[in-house]
Amino acid sequence: MSPETRYAKSDDVHIAYQVLGDGPIDVLFVPGFVSNVEAAWQSPERSAFFQRLASFCRLILFDKRGTGMSDRGSQIFSLEQRMHDVHAVLDAVGSERATLFGMSEGGPMSLLYAATYPERTAALILYGSYAKRAWAPDYPFGWKDKQWDQVLGNFERNWGTPEGVDVNMWAPSIARDENAGNRMASYFRASASPGAAVAVMKMNREIDVRQVLPSIRVPTLILHRTAERVSEVGHARYMAQHIPGAKLVEFPSEDHLPWIGDQDAILDEVEEFVTGARQAHEPERVLATVLFVDIVGSTERAVALGDRAWRGLLEAFQAKVREVLRQYRGQEIDTAGDGFLAAFDGPARAIRCAGVVRDAVRAIGVEVRCGLHTGECERSGEKLTGIAVHTGARVAGLAAPGEVLVSQTVRDLVAGSGLTFETRGSHVLKGVPGEWQLFGVSQ
Repeated sequence: MSPETRYAKSDDVHIAYQVLGDGPIDVLFVPGFVSNVEAAWQSPERSAFFQRLASFCRLILFDKRGTGMSDRGSQIFSLEQRMHDVHAVLDAVGSERATLFGMSEGGPMSLLYAATYPERTAALILYGSYAKRAWAPDYPFGWKDKQWDQVLGNFERNWGTPEGVDVNMWAPSIARDENAGNRMASYFRASASPGAAVAVMKMNREIDVRQVLPSIRVPTLILHRTAERVSEVGHARYMAQHIPGAKLVEFPSEDHLPWIGDQDAILDEVEEFVTGARQAHEPERVLATVLFVDIVGSTERAVALGDRAWRGLLEAFQAKVREVLRQYRGQEIDTAGDGFLAAFDGPARAIRCAGVVRDAVRAIGVEVRCGLHTGECERSGEKLTGIAVHTGARVAGLAAPGEVLVSQTVRDLVAGSGLTFETRGSHVLKGVPGEWQLFGVSQ
């Protein structure tokens, strides 16, 4: 459940905000581009990011005017107006002094606020941000006119669709996930209208707060991923050179969104900067049975069918798998490429689900191989990682077409269930220590 949404009055505009956590330090998260404080909690990655922040501070979230749950409008709003909105939110929550965490487009306003109101700014954190957005002869890091025209034109034509999102720009590491574009498009629709999105980008194009940088007198942490495509790392290095005493930390990643990829590396730096100490955070570990379902001969089928027909077959395949998962209380984990990863809290149910999945997708002309393993996994939001997941993938890779193949661990755990197995011998699983006895489920 998301925190309660409240409203602060800024001039004649209502600004939506939320507060969570009860730490001794206030952190105001200034969102980039567009946001929606309620829709954000539908994303496991964003939820985990904000919950971790709130574990060591009182976290204040808000939607900028014209976006999300705040009053909408498609006019261009100034940084000065947005500073007034920050004042209104901080006053509403009773915060006299806060650390500003400016992400991307939220950075320039945070810089201006820290320079203008140092008495209300405890510290400044900038992630994936910049002092100037557009290219100039003396500032080679920004977008040139051609890129601006492409982005603005795409927003005008395709806002709210996967084509208008361009996952490759925002989060390349999940671009192969066919559902990523739909999820991101849905969040953007909830965050802004087409006119508001274009207005925000047009304002970004005009931003230039370089002259403010030498005036910053509060502790400043600058975080940036070196290979990201929205805001080139040169922006961060420029700010670090011109803000007195600023600390720059770079991360080797290509994702712009901080909750995609290794978010803990970013949050570790934030926690240490805010509290003076970096806490040891043990990942949540759970015992789970993982099921991998892979389409047999997928490459050949894709070539034979063509892109459109193959995409339609994949969608039908995924729909069938999800239908069976619901019946057997399985949890969908990932659908990258032509495979499917699901998790179960009981191995016998997982095995029976695999057999039904195999038979169900045959009805649409798809043959699959299934692999299962039970072990301790690390859970981050809705994702599962760890050696158990890796082992399950290797087991699936050894399964014959139409076969449900399991590790000895799974077979031993379902003793007495009525399920029967045939030995498939001892195998070395690439990247997994030791030899593994594998068993095929009798049909």
